Amino acid sequence: MKIAIDAMGGDNAPQAIIAGVQRARDEFDDTTFLVFGDEAQIKPLLTDNTRIEIHHTTEVITGEDEPVKSIRRKKQASMVLAAQAVKDGTADAFFSCGNTGAVLASGIFIVGRIKQIARPGLMPTLPTINTDDGFNLLDAGANASSKAEYLYQYGRMGGFYAEDVRGIKNPRIGLLNNGTEYDKGDDIHKEAYQLLKADKAINFIGNVEATNILNGPADVVVTDGFTGNAVLKTIEGTASAMMHILKHNLLESGLKVKIGAGLSKNAFKKVQAKFDTARYGGAVLIGVKAPVVKAHGASDERSVYYAMKQIHEMVAKKTVAKVITYFSSSKTDSK
Repeated sequence: MKIAIDAMGGDNAPQAIIAGVQRARDEFDDTTFLVFGDEAQIKPLLTDNTRIEIHHTTEVITGEDEPVKSIRRKKQASMVLAAQAVKDGTADAFFSCGNTGAVLASGIFIVGRIKQIARPGLMPTLPTINTDDGFNLLDAGANASSKAEYLYQYGRMGGFYAEDVRGIKNPRIGLLNNGTEYDKGDDIHKEAYQLLKADKAINFIGNVEATNILNGPADVVVTDGFTGNAVLKTIEGTASAMMHILKHNLLESGLKVKIGAGLSKNAFKKVQAKFDTARYGGAVLIGVKAPVVKAHGASDERSVYYAMKQIHEMVAKKTVAKVITYFSSSKTDSK
């Protein structure tokens, strides 16, 4: 198994990338990591280069670059070369913490879209309050606008991933809407509801509301990319703000509050662990011909390590090949 890695993408590159890769390398003896980036920066970070191959390039796609133009103009960028390695068959999967739009463009235009999939979707795994399983949200930003057919395919792909990679039997699929009644939402959501309901191969539970999704009503929550991205950032921002408020108030409060905080230390740790999204890995660009995983730009060593575990699982289980077979043998076509 070979994983192609953009070592120069993200706020903490290449240090966090290389540290996470080395940790994964030590765990998976069947995996070689193809690291694309500046050798002068990468090599000193390696404590052991076993099964880590450096592919030197100094060209980088930055956060300010326009996504599609950058992957066409910067042919030697670390991100582009990593994606190209997958297209050429040199690697089995592609990973980056870099410019989200450019990662999506690389996945769609270089790795390539599965023929039967109308629009690939970006799919993170997010926490739930009552369980440790979390839920998949898609699309979380690959497509700003959508059609009912896209939402239907997201439900099918998300359900397949939840069962194959996360091990959830008969995963529950919910459609994010502004009410739980079947006739809620705009025309696209009403049509998507009917498409999902009509497919007896999936466990569609109906509409779910944003106020309830962290309670885990569904294992997969389907939405358009604009709404999904807003929901994702709202959850991340709220979790970060709450932890900041708690820490600030405890530090600034009097002795009694600090003593109480000390007694509640384990409870606070559990809350922090619950919203530790790093352990779920990165966001999968599902609907392309090979595993493509995008981690947060601020990812640290742990985040990269868990993303490597996620990719290893997808490649080992041949998840994408199964998705291709699943859609090829079905009635759904891209539109």
